[in-house]
Amino acid sequence: MEETKKYSSYAQIELELEILKVERELNLKRIILDVKKSKESLLPKNIIKGFLGDYKSIFSNYSGIILKTAIPILIQWFINRKRGN
Repeated sequence: MEETKKYSSYAQIELELEILKVERELNLKRIILDVKKSKESLLPKNIIKGFLGDYKSIFSNYSGIILKTAIPILIQWFINRKRGN
């Protein structure tokens, strides 16, 4: 439990009230900013950017393996296509 504050003057009470008012306004601004950021993060373009960014980092680890596998397959497909197979 919090201990009750004791004030020796009205000036101290006024100062404490002003501090609490400023803290309240600051917390309200933080809430508004958090809501705005949440709304922006739910925009389709930001969801896609986040999704692609995650997969980009995953695939960057395996890019060498993917290229070593995909290039011969693509070359073979291209050769077969030129032959008419």
